[in-house]
Amino acid sequence: MSSSSRNVQAITSIKALSKQHHSSALAQLASRMQTVAKYGAGADVFAKIKGLVSDMIAKLEKEAEEDATEKAYCDEEMAKTEEKKGELEYDLAKVTSKLEQAAANSAKLKEEVKVAQEQLAALAKEQAEMDALRGEEHANYVEATTDLKAGLSGVQKALGVLRDYYSNDDAFVQEDVGVSMMQQPAAPEKHGKSGGAGGSIISILEVCESDFSDNLAKEEAAESDSQAMYDKTTQENKITKTTLDQDVKYKTQEFKSLDAAIVEFTSDKDTLNTEYSAVMDYYGELKDRCVAKPESYADRKARREAEIEGLKQALQVLEDETAFVQVKRHVRGA
Repeated sequence: MSSSSRNVQAITSIKALSKQHHSSALAQLASRMQTVAKYGAGADVFAKIKGLVSDMIAKLEKEAEEDATEKAYCDEEMAKTEEKKGELEYDLAKVTSKLEQAAANSAKLKEEVKVAQEQLAALAKEQAEMDALRGEEHANYVEATTDLKAGLSGVQKALGVLRDYYSNDDAFVQEDVGVSMMQQPAAPEKHGKSGGAGGSIISILEVCESDFSDNLAKEEAAESDSQAMYDKTTQENKITKTTLDQDVKYKTQEFKSLDAAIVEFTSDKDTLNTEYSAVMDYYGELKDRCVAKPESYADRKARREAEIEGLKQALQVLEDETAFVQVKRHVRGA
């Protein structure tokens, strides 16, 4: 095969390779080779063409090495960033859950404290009304029993006088033990005991005495019952108040503690959100650099390997030509 034929064969193969892989660099190489072959002269043509091919092979191999380095960098950075992204998402979900739970518990406790305080207010109002009513009832009792006791005492005194009068025939006879010689004055002619009338009066007074006694007993029984009920209810209210006061105290402490935790959780969440935003920005840059490419690394690698292999074959053709020329020159010299 002639030298020109081998040049044409190498150039043709590189043109075909450039079309196959849509490589403008190989197309430019084939054009430059064609120019050198057309306008060059002597042995320099082979050297120049071989140099162009060798340079292109070196360039593609360098690109392959850089691409591999870039691929390793992208794989490492993408893995690290995705891991960090996952950790932050987990931490954000965790702190968000804690924040929401603390907020819900705090709101619930505040509502319970509000209800307890309303119950305490109602209890205080009820006790005040009971105190006022008990005071009024006791005042009425004192007034009523004072009158009843006075009336009973008066009736009892009257009964005593009447009973003594009608039970003693000599009630109006005056005796003086020390003066035996003196005579008692004669009883008035118009004076005389009326047993029937006296008995009626005593009976009436006895009925009055009984009524006074019954009413007094009823008043005292009612007072005793009212006081007992008041004391019982008051004690129950005290117990309820103590329970509600403790409930308010501890629940207030608890929701204040939760509110402090909410502030802390909110701060942690803000910090995590800031870090997460930074990671996501970097992750977007990485995807633009490492993922958002028209051709995948595997496709680029396969294409570049095919280009290098094709160039090496073209270079082999040229190497064979160079060896042939050297042998021919050696024979002529001999």
